Amino acid sequence: MDIVFINDLRIDTIIGIYDWEREVKQTVSLTLEMGHDIRQAAATDDIAFALNYKSVGKRLIKFIGESEFLLVETMAEQAAKIVMTEFDVSWVRLSVSKPGALRGSKDVGIRIERGIRGVSG
Repeated sequence: MDIVFINDLRIDTIIGIYDWEREVKQTVSLTLEMGHDIRQAAATDDIAFALNYKSVGKRLIKFIGESEFLLVETMAEQAAKIVMTEFDVSWVRLSVSKPGALRGSKDVGIRIERGIRGVSG
Protein backbone atom coordinates (compact mmCIF):
# COMPACT_ATOMS: atom_id res chain seq x y z
CA MET A 1 0.00 0.00 0.00
CA ASP A 2 1.17 3.49 -0.78
CA ILE A 3 1.15 6.21 1.84
CA VAL A 4 0.08 9.80 1.29
CA PHE A 5 1.06 11.97 4.23
CA ILE A 6 0.50 15.38 5.78
CA ASN A 7 3.08 16.38 8.36
CA ASP A 8 2.55 18.92 11.15
CA LEU A 9 -0.74 20.47 10.02
CA ARG A 10 -1.27 23.24 12.57
CA ILE A 11 -4.81 24.24 13.48
CA ASP A 12 -6.09 26.69 16.09
CA THR A 13 -9.05 25.34 18.07
CA ILE A 14 -10.70 25.12 21.47
CA ILE A 15 -9.30 22.00 23.12
CA GLY A 16 -8.94 20.96 26.73
CA ILE A 17 -10.70 20.24 30.00
CA TYR A 18 -9.60 23.23 32.07
CA ASP A 19 -11.64 26.43 32.25
CA TRP A 20 -8.90 28.56 30.72
CA GLU A 21 -8.61 26.13 27.79
CA ARG A 22 -12.29 26.65 27.01
CA GLU A 23 -11.73 30.40 26.59
CA VAL A 24 -8.71 30.62 24.29
CA LYS A 25 -7.80 28.84 21.08
CA GLN A 26 -4.72 26.64 21.20
CA THR A 27 -2.70 25.25 18.34
CA VAL A 28 -2.83 21.52 17.73
CA SER A 29 -0.62 19.69 15.27
CA LEU A 30 -1.84 16.80 13.12
CA THR A 31 0.28 14.33 11.23
CA LEU A 32 -1.51 11.89 8.96
CA GLU A 33 -0.47 8.85 6.97
CA MET A 34 -3.21 7.65 4.64
CA GLY A 35 -3.27 4.42 2.66
CA HIS A 36 -4.00 5.07 -1.00
CA ASP A 37 -3.01 3.25 -4.18
CA ILE A 38 -1.23 5.90 -6.28
CA ARG A 39 -0.57 3.76 -9.37
CA GLN A 40 -3.46 5.05 -11.50
CA ALA A 41 -2.66 8.67 -10.62
CA ALA A 42 0.98 8.09 -11.49
CA ALA A 43 0.17 6.33 -14.77
CA THR A 44 -2.27 9.01 -15.95
CA ASP A 45 -0.74 12.09 -14.27
CA ASP A 46 -4.35 12.97 -13.35
CA ILE A 47 -5.30 14.48 -9.98
CA ALA A 48 -8.71 12.81 -10.26
CA PHE A 49 -7.04 9.51 -9.34
CA ALA A 50 -4.91 10.91 -6.53
CA LEU A 51 -5.70 11.41 -2.87
CA ASN A 52 -5.80 15.19 -2.84
CA TYR A 53 -3.92 16.07 0.32
CA LYS A 54 -4.85 19.74 -0.07
CA SER A 55 -8.55 18.83 0.08
CA VAL A 56 -7.94 16.61 3.12
CA GLY A 57 -6.01 19.37 4.88
CA LYS A 58 -8.60 22.05 4.13
CA ARG A 59 -11.42 19.80 5.37
CA LEU A 60 -9.63 19.07 8.65
CA ILE A 61 -8.69 22.73 9.17
CA LYS A 62 -12.34 23.73 8.76
CA PHE A 63 -13.73 20.92 10.92
CA ILE A 64 -11.26 21.20 13.78
CA GLY A 65 -11.07 24.99 13.65
CA GLU A 66 -14.83 25.26 14.08
CA SER A 67 -15.11 22.52 16.74
CA GLU A 68 -14.58 22.55 20.49
CA PHE A 69 -13.23 19.37 22.04
CA LEU A 70 -12.47 18.39 25.60
CA LEU A 71 -10.10 15.56 24.65
CA VAL A 72 -7.54 15.07 21.88
CA GLU A 73 -8.82 11.49 21.74
CA THR A 74 -12.22 12.71 20.55
CA MET A 75 -10.64 15.06 18.03
CA ALA A 76 -8.45 12.28 16.62
CA GLU A 77 -11.30 9.80 16.35
CA GLN A 78 -13.58 12.23 14.53
CA ALA A 79 -10.81 13.45 12.21
CA ALA A 80 -9.89 9.86 11.27
CA LYS A 81 -13.54 9.11 10.52
CA ILE A 82 -13.76 12.13 8.19
CA VAL A 83 -10.63 11.09 6.30
CA MET A 84 -11.79 7.51 5.86
CA THR A 85 -15.39 8.22 4.89
CA GLU A 86 -15.12 11.41 2.86
CA PHE A 87 -11.88 10.61 1.03
CA ASP A 88 -12.24 6.85 0.54
CA VAL A 89 -9.15 6.01 2.58
CA SER A 90 -8.98 2.42 3.85
CA TRP A 91 -6.30 3.03 6.49
CA VAL A 92 -5.13 6.08 8.40
CA ARG A 93 -2.54 6.71 11.08
CA LEU A 94 -3.23 10.03 12.78
CA SER A 95 -1.21 11.84 15.42
CA VAL A 96 -2.59 14.81 17.32
CA SER A 97 -0.31 16.80 19.57
CA LYS A 98 -0.66 19.86 21.75
CA PRO A 99 2.61 21.80 21.66
CA GLY A 100 3.48 23.34 25.00
CA ALA A 101 0.76 21.50 26.93
CA LEU A 102 3.21 19.98 29.40
CA ARG A 103 5.95 22.08 30.92
CA GLY A 104 9.35 20.69 29.99
CA SER A 105 8.01 18.84 26.95
CA LYS A 106 7.96 19.96 23.32
CA ASP A 107 4.48 18.47 22.92
CA VAL A 108 2.14 15.73 24.08
CA GLY A 109 -0.55 13.85 22.23
CA ILE A 110 -1.84 10.60 20.86
CA ARG A 111 -1.46 8.44 17.77
CA ILE A 112 -4.24 6.21 16.44
CA GLU A 113 -4.61 3.84 13.51
CA ARG A 114 -7.93 3.01 11.93
CA GLY A 115 -8.86 0.74 9.05
CA ILE A 116 -7.04 -2.13 7.40
CA ARG A 117 -3.45 -1.49 6.39
CA GLY A 118 -2.46 -2.98 3.08
CA VAL A 119 -5.90 -2.65 1.47
CA SER A 120 -6.31 0.05 -1.16
CA GLY A 121 -9.15 2.54 -0.75
